[in-house]
Amino acid sequence: MSALIDLHTHSTASDGSLAPEELVARAAAAGVEVLALTDHDTTAGVAAATQAAGELGLVLIPGVEVSVTWGGRTIHVLGLGVDPENPALQEGLARLVDYRHWRAEEIARRLAAEGIDGAHAGAAAFARGRSIGRTHFARFLVSRGHARDLREVFKRFLVRGKPGHVPGEWAALDEAVAWIRTAGGRAVIAHPARYGLTRTKLNRLVGELKEAGGVGIEVVSGSHSRDDVLNFGRYARERGLLASAGSDYHGPEAGWMGLGRLPPLPAGCTPIWADWAIARHRIRACG
Repeated sequence: MSALIDLHTHSTASDGSLAPEELVARAAAAGVEVLALTDHDTTAGVAAATQAAGELGLVLIPGVEVSVTWGGRTIHVLGLGVDPENPALQEGLARLVDYRHWRAEEIARRLAAEGIDGAHAGAAAFARGRSIGRTHFARFLVSRGHARDLREVFKRFLVRGKPGHVPGEWAALDEAVAWIRTAGGRAVIAHPARYGLTRTKLNRLVGELKEAGGVGIEVVSGSHSRDDVLNFGRYARERGLLASAGSDYHGPEAGWMGLGRLPPLPAGCTPIWADWAIARHRIRACG
């Protein structure tokens, strides 16, 4: 028996375009049998996703993607297999949500200074009542014709040195890992190729992650090239890290990797799910 696995996805609980139930249904239709919901700084969608997964016979791994400030940049750490009701985790995430509210207002102010009015209301409409993230601003900007797609928006407006960029003031790495571990989860560095780290800085990041109790790195990601997958697979083996795999799916319009479309982990990697109950099956993302 085999199963498809995807351990990095987003719903409307953060900046995805599908409700948790819709995401689970789409994953099941794509053949995914093990799915982690890892919304940014919230577990608000986990209960609905878990119920939908149970009805469709899909295994739902409760997760979260925690925003971290490290070395003057924003790093994302996945928490896989967390207890979404854990008080320490929820207290920490509530602090980040408060910052997200302020950041959304500040992004809108900065865009207004560039002559783009109505950004906060426009992004809020895409957020559908949830916390407003950069992707919601990106969708608004595309809808107003300021860019062709989400990738172009981020390059032109929402990254360092661009008009809508607001430097992050998120959790410290050690406290983010502590929240995840206290909630019974495993801490994994998300999409490491996106940070542009030198080998020295990556080694320092991984060293601090492991010192805090983190155990893994996302080898397969929707934003990773084939070479990235091979390089980080080799790095995971060298550093004794568990390897994770996830599409970082935000919705059908995002243009990134689709649900159930992950390439296999490179040979020799130890999957983060190796000792889960589902490990009795041969999981295709393991290669």
